[in-house]
Amino acid sequence: MSQTITLYVDGACRGNGKDVAVGGWGAFIQTGTEEHKIYGGELQTTNNRMELTAAIEGISICPKDTKLVIWTDSNYVKKGITEWIEGWKRKNWKDVKNPDLWKQLDAVCQGREIEWNWIKGHAGHAGNEMADHLANLGADLALKNNGIARHVPQIQFEKPSSNEAQDIKKPEQDWLLDDPFGLELAEDMAEEEIIEIMEEETEIEIETNLENDTETEENSIENQLHPQIVITPATLEAHGPRQLILDTETTGFYYQDGDRIIEVGAIEMINRKLTGSSIHIYINPQKPVGESVTVHGITDEFLQDKPLFEDISQVLFDYLKGAEIIAHNATFDMNFLDMEFTRAGFPALSEVCEVTDTLAMAKSRHPGQKNSLDALVRRYEIPQRDRTFHGALLDAEILSDVYLAMTGGQVSFDMEALSHTEEQSTSSGAVRIEIELPVILPSAEELEAHENWVKQYEEKHGAPCLFAK
Repeated sequence: MSQTITLYVDGACRGNGKDVAVGGWGAFIQTGTEEHKIYGGELQTTNNRMELTAAIEGISICPKDTKLVIWTDSNYVKKGITEWIEGWKRKNWKDVKNPDLWKQLDAVCQGREIEWNWIKGHAGHAGNEMADHLANLGADLALKNNGIARHVPQIQFEKPSSNEAQDIKKPEQDWLLDDPFGLELAEDMAEEEIIEIMEEETEIEIETNLENDTETEENSIENQLHPQIVITPATLEAHGPRQLILDTETTGFYYQDGDRIIEVGAIEMINRKLTGSSIHIYINPQKPVGESVTVHGITDEFLQDKPLFEDISQVLFDYLKGAEIIAHNATFDMNFLDMEFTRAGFPALSEVCEVTDTLAMAKSRHPGQKNSLDALVRRYEIPQRDRTFHGALLDAEILSDVYLAMTGGQVSFDMEALSHTEEQSTSSGAVRIEIELPVILPSAEELEAHENWVKQYEEKHGAPCLFAK
């Protein structure tokens, strides 16, 4: 059995697709007992090119007689090298983007045993997060050098014992020997369409904007957070899609008229359990808060020394993107967040996040009733908190309780409790179900139409109808 090396590879590009772009790549290499980190970057590139370069560099540095287990958050790379590349070769790379890098990747894979895997980016996986961090170090290094830069130290890998069998992928034969007349080209048409869709839909990522000081990785980690950004790490280890219960406070109601965000709070939930992770930021809107102070209690004086949105935008975007955003009257919050991120040079947050509106959910479940956050707290008998003033993080915490209550409460797999419930159901017979029915009052026009109908009925039949008795 050959030695196995695990590779996490990732690319980053700030200003992807724009006139001015700086990109970076990173590879986090794990052997049985050691870890190695390499990274680099260049100017005027794209996110896809950096993803490919990360894979090429990571594979190239590993011994050819080792088995590689590669993890990438780019479906473009994973599907390209495992599914589409043979079709590209048969077409002589016609209409393929980045053919130079695809040819390099194909070449370094020949004669190797490689297992390719996809992993969701920015989902909290340590290996993927490290590769993302290294890619951003590479971008910083390229920016500092004003050109192509590489940080690839000499690595001494452990050598497998001489009696270990070598399980190596054989080099692939020239396609002309297998299909000299190109009869399989027709089969590639549907594949070509898939490729075009993948390249068009590849997410345009604007990755973490770390400080320019890249002397050590530790300094970069310390410097990436603004001192007034409060991020609480998770205390519960959970795996699954991230949900972020979010709330904002603003200077007013109308983002179109220049109102700005002054506070953002979000808490993380995975598999219907709060992980303990949260983010909370106060923001200087560069304008008076006005009468909105009566709602949130945040004054102009308090916000004077707080960071501008562009100062915290990178960290906030990285924390939020890829998650499902849950908010009450989500259209309000997302309109403001989209506006702020767009002004800071990022994609709209709604383009990189799924959004769930608990106000819309509440209206669907309780038509004709009050569905404000306070009303839902009373309806679902959620413990009261002091809400003299609204606060983003406080409202997010309350909304998490409301969301869990509206969607079925906490999920329990306590078998004894389930058995006890079944016994109660068997002994009690009929179960009483309480349902709140909506009361919809008629309008003045409807009342008038009803009265006219009652009179017409009596004139026609000579007796009043049931409704008039």
